[in-house]
Amino acid sequence: MIRVLLADDQALIRAGFRVLVEAADDLQVVGEAADGAQAVDLARRERADVVLMDIRMPGMDGLEATKCISAEEDLAGVKVIILTTFETDEYVYQALREGASGFLVKDTEPADLLQAIRVVAKGDVLLSPSVTRRLITDIAARPERPVAASSELSRALAALTEREREVLALVAEGLSNEEIAARLFLSPLTAKTHVSRIMTKLNARDRAQLVVIAYESGLVTPGARQAGSS
Repeated sequence: MIRVLLADDQALIRAGFRVLVEAADDLQVVGEAADGAQAVDLARRERADVVLMDIRMPGMDGLEATKCISAEEDLAGVKVIILTTFETDEYVYQALREGASGFLVKDTEPADLLQAIRVVAKGDVLLSPSVTRRLITDIAARPERPVAASSELSRALAALTEREREVLALVAEGLSNEEIAARLFLSPLTAKTHVSRIMTKLNARDRAQLVVIAYESGLVTPGARQAGSS
C-alpha cells in the first residue's frame, strides 16, 4: 500500500484529492496538511511514501517544506510531487533544486495523477517530456549563465563515460528509460542501468535532480541538439 500525504491550504482541493486517491486499491491517504509546517510534521509522523505538495501555502510554503523534507536523513524515502498551476508559479525549478521528485499541473488527468504517485513511490521518477520542455524553455530564457559546479561534482561529471553523458542528456530532455533505449538502440534494462550508475556517480536523489545537475552544470545547454536526435 502506497501511503500518500496531501498538502494544500484549500480544504476543497484536499477533499477532491482524497476521494481520488482512496478510490485506488493500492493507495492510502495518511494525512492532510494545510501548510508546509504541518506537511513536514506529518511526513515525520506518518512516514508517507509520497507527498502531494502545493507550492503556495501560508506560513511555510511548499518550497520550504520540500527543502526540509529532503534535508532530513530520516525522511530520505519520502518523495515529493509538487502540484502547481505552472503558468503562475515562479518557483517550480527551484523546487526541483530543493529535492522535489517532480511536479504536476493541477489540471492533470486523474489517471495520470494516480500513475505519477505510483511511479514516484517506486523511485522511477520521471518528469513528463511536455513539462520538462517548459522547464528547459524557462532555463534558456534566463539571462544568467549556469552556475559553476563544485569541485566534487566536476570530478564526478568528468568520470562519466561518453555513453553516460549521452544518456544524461536524454534524461535532461525528459525521456523515459524505454525512450532512451529506443533513441540509442539499447535494451530498456541497459538504459535503466546507465541511469542508475549516473545517479550513483553524481550522488543524485532521483531523475529530477539529474535534470537540474545537467543544466546547472552547463553539461547540457538548453536548445542544444541532443544525442541521437533526428
